[in-house]
Amino acid sequence: MHARKDSLPSSILASLRNRRKGGDAAHAGQSMRPEGTLIASYNVHKCVGNDRRFDPERTSRVIHEIDADVIALQEADTRFGERTGILDLARLERDTGLLPVPINGMAKAHGWHGNVVLFKKGLVRDVHQIKLPGLEPRGALVAELDLEQGGALRIIAAHFGLLRHSRAQQAKVLLELMADKSDTPTILLGDLNEWRLGDRSSLHSFQSIFGPQPLAVPSFPARLPVLALDRIMANRKGVVTTVEAHDTPLSRVASDHLPIKAFVNLASAAGPV
Repeated sequence: MHARKDSLPSSILASLRNRRKGGDAAHAGQSMRPEGTLIASYNVHKCVGNDRRFDPERTSRVIHEIDADVIALQEADTRFGERTGILDLARLERDTGLLPVPINGMAKAHGWHGNVVLFKKGLVRDVHQIKLPGLEPRGALVAELDLEQGGALRIIAAHFGLLRHSRAQQAKVLLELMADKSDTPTILLGDLNEWRLGDRSSLHSFQSIFGPQPLAVPSFPARLPVLALDRIMANRKGVVTTVEAHDTPLSRVASDHLPIKAFVNLASAAGPV
């Protein structure tokens, strides 16, 4: 329980300090972009911003801002029915070079249960669509990628539920998935909807595969983030750099979540955590 008392306030204070420095700093370092593959996660909130305006074009501009090599989106399809995709993927490809990882059986959807993985350069070796348990319709998309500059990498893009019991069940499913595949460099990212820390957190069980949880990065609500609902973690030490929020004037209004991002460098990876 001490982690809850110590870590959450410190992450909130760090978020406020960074906000005072100005979100435009997110663009200042683009000319000094480090080596490696930039990965990101973004809950696009069905392209409805904090101003309650449905604006897929604005969402696409934020994705363009991030300039990720691989990005996982959540809530990129309608919630029910055929889960029709919301973004203009053809235009997004023209503007950013990002292509969606292909899925089966959802002709009008961008992804699986609202989860979409987009990538720039490389090959898709395998894709798995996983329905996660719980009262809400939730899922995960598992993609095995051969990245042009990053080597072989498994991406698990997930969106966990709002109920703690459901999140615990959903984490268990992903751990079982990893049980016989922990030797492959793997990135788990997405909106895991978990603000708790310590033993009460559904993320606590991930330590057996992904090691101690990295410092929480507040990403919700976007206008003044205090809760670290979005996560990026790896099953190898040194694979992922420090996770940051993509905090810009546009991202603060385009969704109720800020995007988060980090660099992956497989060449510097240590053994399993």
